[in-house]
Amino acid sequence: MMKLIEPAIEYDKQIQAYRKEFLDCGDSMDGTAHLRRFENPQDWINYVSSHNDSQYMLVREEDQKIVGMIQIRLLSNAYLKQYGGNIGYSVAPSERRKGYATQMLKMALTKCRKLGIDKVLITCISGNEGGKKTILKNCGTIEAVVYEPDERVNVERYWIDLSE
Repeated sequence: MMKLIEPAIEYDKQIQAYRKEFLDCGDSMDGTAHLRRFENPQDWINYVSSHNDSQYMLVREEDQKIVGMIQIRLLSNAYLKQYGGNIGYSVAPSERRKGYATQMLKMALTKCRKLGIDKVLITCISGNEGGKKTILKNCGTIEAVVYEPDERVNVERYWIDLSE
């Protein structure tokens, strides 16, 4: 069983372990509200709570391990509207290919409905087959592929209709 919870200091060791795993392998921490910048979990929790976005951790109940993080964002700036989307997420490198991303996105979409979001924009870099499959399994429909000049990558834009 998995649960999607808001960041809490009771998970300080797990937050540190999640962050360390990404730093050790040099991977990006998408959907973590800049966790990379914060050595102290309480500082990160304070940062998260001071913003309008909704931050969640996917916790495996049997061992209380954080296996993923996901952020529901308001499309509050041009970058998010074009490249970032309403949702960003990541799964711990050691926990990938186990279906956690698909499950976590499904749970986040339920939260989006409760927030009154009828249509969700979610993006992934072209070539990220895992990300693409996760979006498609959650009924994403591709709208376009756009070039993101800062990172010099093509970004696939998908919409998920929640109005049904």
